[in-house]
Amino acid sequence: MAATGQRSCQSTRLDITARWANKCGVTPRAENFYATWRRQCRAVNELRDGQAAPPEKLLQAIWQHQRLKRDQLKTADGKNLRVLHPGFISTEGGPDFRGAVLQWGEEKPVSGDVEIDLIPPNWHAHGHDRNPAFHNVILHVVWTEGQNPKSRAIIPPVTLPLQNVLDAPLAKLALALENEASLPAALRGQCASPLRELPAPQLEEILHAAAKVRFQNKAAALLARAKQSGWEQALWENLFRGIGYKNNIWPMHTLAETKSRWMRGVDTTFEIQTRLLGVSGLLPADLPRPDKGSDSFLRRAWDLWWRDRDEFESCILPREIWKFHGLRPANHPQRRLALAAHWLAAENLVSNIEAWSAAKIPAIQPADPQENPATHSGALVDSFHKIFQVEYDEYWSWHWTFKSARLVKPLPLLGAARSTDLAVNVVLPWLWVRAKEGGNEKFQLEMERRFFAWPAAEDNSVLKLARQRLLGSTNQRWFRGAAAQQGLMQIVRDFCEHSNAICADCRFPELVHSWAATENAPLAAHGGG
Repeated sequence: MAATGQRSCQSTRLDITARWANKCGVTPRAENFYATWRRQCRAVNELRDGQAAPPEKLLQAIWQHQRLKRDQLKTADGKNLRVLHPGFISTEGGPDFRGAVLQWGEEKPVSGDVEIDLIPPNWHAHGHDRNPAFHNVILHVVWTEGQNPKSRAIIPPVTLPLQNVLDAPLAKLALALENEASLPAALRGQCASPLRELPAPQLEEILHAAAKVRFQNKAAALLARAKQSGWEQALWENLFRGIGYKNNIWPMHTLAETKSRWMRGVDTTFEIQTRLLGVSGLLPADLPRPDKGSDSFLRRAWDLWWRDRDEFESCILPREIWKFHGLRPANHPQRRLALAAHWLAAENLVSNIEAWSAAKIPAIQPADPQENPATHSGALVDSFHKIFQVEYDEYWSWHWTFKSARLVKPLPLLGAARSTDLAVNVVLPWLWVRAKEGGNEKFQLEMERRFFAWPAAEDNSVLKLARQRLLGSTNQRWFRGAAAQQGLMQIVRDFCEHSNAICADCRFPELVHSWAATENAPLAAHGGG
């Protein structure tokens, strides 16, 4: 009887969704109604491969997120290019990206700016060659060289065409990336009123539907990389990115890409830590005096790295690639690399993740129907955290960096907040898309269940601003689950960032009004999946 009732409710929800779609003039093109909203409102451009050219904004997003076949990059003059860091997107005029670090062939890495244009002649047409703000540009990223690239004069800077090195079809990249930009400066939004007035279940459904879109975008990026380098390598690269935080994603990513080279001949945690710190360029050049017990770790590391340095010189990253300003002490990349070394030394991280995914971890239903089920996911979260947490490290449990004083008491190398980020942004999408590729629908649904049951990650300024813009309040009442946070960020990227400070021409408030006014608005769990 329960199963029959469940099917009946599901059928009713589908009928309601269809009626709502007809009423709003929308053809249901996907199970997830939020995905339909995106298409209907052109929150993303529906591009086709082979069309003239993508929008320049999409090219910027492709470059920023490096959705490229990174091992196949060649400049217009035939040089192999390695992107150690794509640079930081500029919001103050001048070149599109500042501080990129690039390497041509076996030459030493160089730092400079990157400008994005559709075609090479725009370098002159836009006056970049006469603008002093562009004098530090070392790479001109373009969509295509044009009809007859050999007929044009070679102009500085070096040019990189992207048309043939994307890691996925252009249409898919448009859906995933075109709205990836910084948050609007203004805080007030016209959608604050209709969203704030929604009953809790309806607000949660919108957030979860948007979260599912975001989850699947992350899964698609993992799949694209896995097709190039394999499932495990794609996982390692994204785990390294996850502990790089926003400031050091690309140095961490580059280290993971070259893992098979610098991991040769090392087995113990200490050896791997030393190798990682050496190739990262983060091993201090000045050795301390040998009169303190805590200095012995650094001296031992240098003795070991000194013997290996010449062999791995081609892997060494310039120290300038790292960003330290504004980092919490616990997030310093030296300490993050020490954590990664423990994962690599264990040799069973991937198998432990797979065992965790296959284990039966029941969902505990809250006693109060209004209570967030994410608060009852202790076993789920704890069992995951144990996979990645390091119980003790002889040096890094007691130090933030090489220069910091010894801590009063030992601290863990991984906090609960970062563990949650790794779960919702890396591990669960990775497991889900593997199941999808293998046709295991039951396993897919289980990974989705875990995603939507996960407690909220640590709050931050981005989420606070998004809540104020969309809900008119910084209250976290409905954001006790990580999925709600993820959904909120996706809505900001899809709608807020396509409007101005006064929400001109944004249809999101209207869509929320129409959807909420529909009789018995669909309440499908977990975003209409």
